[in-house]
Amino acid sequence: MGRSDELRVNEIFHSIQGEGTRAGLPCVFIRLTGCHLRCTYCDTEYAFYEGEWMSIDQILDRVRRYDCPFVEVTGGEPLLQPAAYPLMARLLDEFRTVALETSGAISIERVDPRVVRIVDLKTPSSGEADRNCWSNIELLTPNDEVKLVIGTRADYEWSRDVVRRYDLPRRCPVLFSPVVGVPEVERERFQLYQGGLEPRLLAEWILADRLDVRLGLQLHKLIWSPTARGV
Repeated sequence: MGRSDELRVNEIFHSIQGEGTRAGLPCVFIRLTGCHLRCTYCDTEYAFYEGEWMSIDQILDRVRRYDCPFVEVTGGEPLLQPAAYPLMARLLDEFRTVALETSGAISIERVDPRVVRIVDLKTPSSGEADRNCWSNIELLTPNDEVKLVIGTRADYEWSRDVVRRYDLPRRCPVLFSPVVGVPEVERERFQLYQGGLEPRLLAEWILADRLDVRLGLQLHKLIWSPTARGV
């Protein structure tokens, strides 16, 4: 275990933000190691265990080198590491926009509301929907975002019902993203579409139901290889 001012870091890299309302902007990503969920469609399994211990000062020194005002802390699940909170506090002191991507299975109550808290509500085909921390919804502000990754029609209907039940667009932007590239065993288990869900289908469903949500595509996977790391 590291000291209280250390975090296990999988990678730090400078790329184009591929998701959310800030898609297309240059961003420095701090990917922390570790996750307690095992989503069927996970595309960062390498972050479960790989990483090196770094102090907050070392992380900040690395981030500063990119001279970029937008920084995102991601994972894995960043909030599993206690030092993620002081790290975000230090980032807020220096950078214009600080974002956190979290699984939605841990309370965001301790996260400074100045951080853009991107909460990924787990849909049924993720295999982890029962882990959602529903109290997070009451903590959302217009500065935050909710993301739902959708692999099946059942996922879509579940997400549509959640959006309506909690009136999520009134709280913050909501993004529906199609699952991309799921292992065959999981496709069979959850009856996922071959290779993922066609964006066209998801777009048609959103339009048919007049939902006030955004269709989110992973821009970085269109620019680079879908399996590329550090982008």
